[in-house]
Amino acid sequence: MKNYEVTFIVDPVLSGEEVKSTAQTYVDHLSKEGCSIVNVDEMGLRGLAYPINKRTSGNYFCIEFQSESGDFLEKMELAFRRDERIIRFLTVKLDKYGIKYNADKRAGLIGKKKSRKEATPVPAAPAPVAPAPVAPAPTPVAKPVEKVAAPAPVVEEEE
Repeated sequence: MKNYEVTFIVDPVLSGEEVKSTAQTYVDHLSKEGCSIVNVDEMGLRGLAYPINKRTSGNYFCIEFQSESGDFLEKMELAFRRDERIIRFLTVKLDKYGIKYNADKRAGLIGKKKSRKEATPVPAAPAPVAPAPVAPAPTPVAKPVEKVAAPAPVVEEEE
């Protein structure tokens, strides 16, 4: 089986229900074509790198699926192009590294950093000890500045 991933951006002016129904439309479309859906990732509202159709943000979705052949991809991409709710889309065939990356990401091994609270606790430092009294440092003595006379100008004599 071949693995694919389609990422698309839904217009942000739609209501929450309309956005989810748009994504569900394409999940159903893939299921009708005989694909097995591996994962549907709703990434939420994000800013765009540049304005598209006077929009600066969009709702991102990523659907990972498996199929025997990619014959249906042209139909699906045509549906994406015709759908006014979709701002942009990208379909990618995954290689073994992409499949492993997505599996690791779903397992939580990639993409989530531990916060300070979740990190291992740092052992407590011993109680501070009062510093021992220190003798005051001697004040520096200023040295007198020596005045140096400017060198006399050199005059060349004419012969």
